[in-house]
Amino acid sequence: MSNDLKLNVTINPDVKESDFNSSLEISPHGGKVNVVRRLIGGFLPHGKMPGGGILGTTERRGTNERPRGNRLTSENEELNVHTGEKRAHESKLRSGPLISGAAYCLSSCSMILLNKVVLSSYAFNAGISLMFYQNLICSIIVIILGLCGAVSLEKLNWKLIKVWMPVNFIFVGMLVSGMYSLKYINIAMVTILKNMTNILTAVGEFYIFRKRQNQKVWTAMFLMIISAVTGGVTDLSFDATGYAWQLVNCVLTASYSLTLRRIMDTAKSVTKSGSLNEVSMVLLNNLLSLPFGAFLIIIFDEWTYVINADVVKIPMFWVVATVSGLLGLAISFTSMWFLNQTGPTTYSLVGSLNKIPISIAGLLLFNVPLSLPNLFSILFGLFAGIFFAKAKMS
Repeated sequence: MSNDLKLNVTINPDVKESDFNSSLEISPHGGKVNVVRRLIGGFLPHGKMPGGGILGTTERRGTNERPRGNRLTSENEELNVHTGEKRAHESKLRSGPLISGAAYCLSSCSMILLNKVVLSSYAFNAGISLMFYQNLICSIIVIILGLCGAVSLEKLNWKLIKVWMPVNFIFVGMLVSGMYSLKYINIAMVTILKNMTNILTAVGEFYIFRKRQNQKVWTAMFLMIISAVTGGVTDLSFDATGYAWQLVNCVLTASYSLTLRRIMDTAKSVTKSGSLNEVSMVLLNNLLSLPFGAFLIIIFDEWTYVINADVVKIPMFWVVATVSGLLGLAISFTSMWFLNQTGPTTYSLVGSLNKIPISIAGLLLFNVPLSLPNLFSILFGLFAGIFFAKAKMS
């Protein structure tokens, strides 16, 4: 109606909107009835008011069809918006696990390869110092993210630190032993020997938590033992020092998992919020490892080596060491992201499958001397790891 008014005013400037509105009356049905209609009704026979005739129809169309058209248009727009949002949500659900899984696998593979480059290609003989530098980077970044509000961090207190000390002590030993084993052993064999951690963890769960495994799991662990033994026997680049470090790493990794599970409830009870998220645990492990790392650097006299080593004068060395530290933090976040997008079952299976590209890349990039029996042992070990993950699902 307002559009008609504007058109009328444009054609005849003498007509005012107030004059137009004064010629309208409110009908009993909520519409507006023009006074002209009542004048026309005076010339018609009695009872033939145009309420049911052409003018009535026109009036009803003006009062009913327009709102109906507006209502249909509004419903169509809402339907289109809802359909678009639904499609975007479904696309996000489909791409979320894929993107998070790819990020987790890429960061995991890259960190192992870069650590191998730092320790072997650059011949850096200070694994504790490398661990200290990487954990320092992670701690600084997590603290900055917490101050910016990007992540939620639990406030540290002395009770929490005292509870967490045993876990952190094992954590430091796990990282250091992993550094030295990676220095002396090729990546493929490190990957296969790490399967022994699953066996030690399962045995520890049985004796500590009385958790029994099914027959498939024990069969998979038996296959892991066979692959580890045959892989070591057929390893052309066998190094006893490296294998000893890897055995220590397996024991400490299993101990870390079991100890963490035991003290988790205690750690949560001493926090102010009554909970402890993954990001706070990342900060706890990395921040508390710095005093331990500094103590070990002094005890093993690594600081004199770092000061006098020629490799620390190479800028590219620091780039690689820094990126490997950032990837360590990326693994923490991408693993939590991927676990949240999928679940423990898929996370475990993808973690086992991720060993395949790591092993292949390690063999190709570092020119590892390889025999056919050793290659078969590596492939057999990878299969045993996948079988173990599938057996844990059943």
